[in-house]
Amino acid sequence: MSSRLYTTTQVRDFDRCAIETLEIPGYELMQRAAAAAWRVLRSKWPQARRIAVFCGAGNNGGDGYLLACLVREAGLEAFVVALAPPARAGDAERACARWSAAGGQTQGADAPLPLADVYVDALFGTGLTRAIDGDARTLIECMNASDRPMLAVDLPSGIDANSGSVLGIAVRAAATVSFVAHKRGLFTGSAPDHCGELFLDALGLPDSVFKSTFADTRLMVMRRMMRWLPPRQRDANKGLFGHVLAIGSDIGMGGAIRLCGEGALRVGAGLVSVATRAENVGALNAGRPELMAKGVADAAQLELMLQRADVVALGPGLGDSEWSKTLWQAALDAGKSTVLDADGLNLLVRNPRRLPKPAIITPHPGEAARLLDCDIATIQRDRFAAVIALARRYRAVAVLKGAGSLVAHPEGGVLVCPWGNPGMASGGMGDVLTGVIAGLMGQGLNCWRAARLGVALHAQAGDAAAGEGGEAGLVASDLFLPLRRLRNAQIVNG
Repeated sequence: MSSRLYTTTQVRDFDRCAIETLEIPGYELMQRAAAAAWRVLRSKWPQARRIAVFCGAGNNGGDGYLLACLVREAGLEAFVVALAPPARAGDAERACARWSAAGGQTQGADAPLPLADVYVDALFGTGLTRAIDGDARTLIECMNASDRPMLAVDLPSGIDANSGSVLGIAVRAAATVSFVAHKRGLFTGSAPDHCGELFLDALGLPDSVFKSTFADTRLMVMRRMMRWLPPRQRDANKGLFGHVLAIGSDIGMGGAIRLCGEGALRVGAGLVSVATRAENVGALNAGRPELMAKGVADAAQLELMLQRADVVALGPGLGDSEWSKTLWQAALDAGKSTVLDADGLNLLVRNPRRLPKPAIITPHPGEAARLLDCDIATIQRDRFAAVIALARRYRAVAVLKGAGSLVAHPEGGVLVCPWGNPGMASGGMGDVLTGVIAGLMGQGLNCWRAARLGVALHAQAGDAAAGEGGEAGLVASDLFLPLRRLRNAQIVNG
């Protein structure tokens, strides 16, 4: 799979280049798309004998008609359900005519769904910009309610290919075969839950089609990022790998800062100090003595710890008391490299100020909504726009957490994390991520690299932990041993 992700406008430009510059007829591209979908269908469901294809009026529907023809030619049963007649005098109408000429029958969307082994979604493509309603919504509801596995052609109908949001309703596919180039929206937000296993077929287009278009959004590739962490020398000492100061955990929230501090240790930070309430120190020393925990009552007591630190991880469990605000302000005033999360972000909303350089902010959608003075629905409607706005407004590298976590640079560029799982939606996961990123910064990675690699290691550790015992019941501390293994791998599959 290519790591380059494109907008729908860019993908349409690739289509136009293929047709106008390379002189590949649109109908030929449609035939190639149908053949690509057929290959995926056969490899994914080799025992299927009855295939139902749901076609819309546009070119996505044309792909579906031609796919149905290939099903018949292979000696299998094919059924076509048409949401609407194909657009006149276009490639889709030609594809429909070929289906009819081959003896294929077409039923309307109001008829009972065919009995089939696999359903193929070819209803809507990238041109859909409005919420699905009416007969189309009813049809998709019935498709989703069936127990049939579904293959989506190019993208699941109802998914916004730019943002990953759902346009009213969307098909829940078991697999998606995407054409020409990856659409960026298929990797974040609601889209991963609807795409299933994702395949890409460039339809035989040469590299020259893509070279003139810059992709400012990319998938993370772990193998490349691991090169930023070379093997350690035999005479290494802890002073070479950074001193992280984790600040947080007001009374009653002692676990958050421990998770953060241990996250930094597990990715290789040389030293980790913890500044917290005095009431938390005993438990921290007993549970994780490697963390140098100290009870801090005010900014003066924090000052010496700040002087010794290379990186500050600020916010986990910090709270909103006067103590919290005092330590928060002193830490930011110190001007150290900073990872700001959780209550550290909430305090920033209520007390706007310039962040140190370099800095990383790591909000979840709720925190992002507060930072951008909007609601969560707005954030999730276009996560790319949100993470770019966060990076630019706060002049910091921004991590927008969630399905398909995004990392944005204030000067431009977005990376998408393809790993992670729903089991990671549990308390403390963000605290671990804050420590992981801070620990990588302590080892010499700049903000941009530390945020990207930190998000990737954290997500892959979550996947490894879920693989051992399942997603439900996964807790943040389950990530620590996988984190250590992944951090020490010379090559991690991406």
